[in-house]
Amino acid sequence: MAKVGIFFGTDTGNTRKVAKNIHKQLGDEIADKPVNIRNASVDDLLAYDVLILGSPTYGEGELPGLTSGNQNESWEEFLPTLVGADFSGKTIALYGLGDQVGYGDNFVDALGFLYDAFSDVGAKIIGLTSTDGYDFNRSKGLLDDQFLGLVLDEDNQKELSESRLNDWLTLIGPAWQ
Repeated sequence: MAKVGIFFGTDTGNTRKVAKNIHKQLGDEIADKPVNIRNASVDDLLAYDVLILGSPTYGEGELPGLTSGNQNESWEEFLPTLVGADFSGKTIALYGLGDQVGYGDNFVDALGFLYDAFSDVGAKIIGLTSTDGYDFNRSKGLLDDQFLGLVLDEDNQKELSESRLNDWLTLIGPAWQ
């Protein structure tokens, strides 16, 4: 097994594409192939010391899942299964996709939900990033004026995604080195 597990939740595919790009950049020796969270268990995540977790924010600040219109279960249904799990000693880096123009009042809120859920079970969250270059009103994906992970806006700033991803991978790289 590789050192890093990559798990994502999505129904449309952009978050999956980012997960596949992360895997490609890290390579098979460092990271296992990405897995959609609907096909994973808590034990699957616990098998890794380092996790990269991704999610889009749907609608008015919702996690992907059945009530947000997904065809399949996703983070909304997975997060409650964490109750009672122990992620102490696990390092997690988060990435989120959102639309800062169309949903500026809840931009990348899903990062906040993931952060809270995994922090509550003892995980160490790394990879916070600057809000510079983004224009939004509010976000649950913030801590002390930093995003809780990598933030990509494929709708309005797709041309910045590659450089933002590369910078973030450099930032979190010491977790598995």
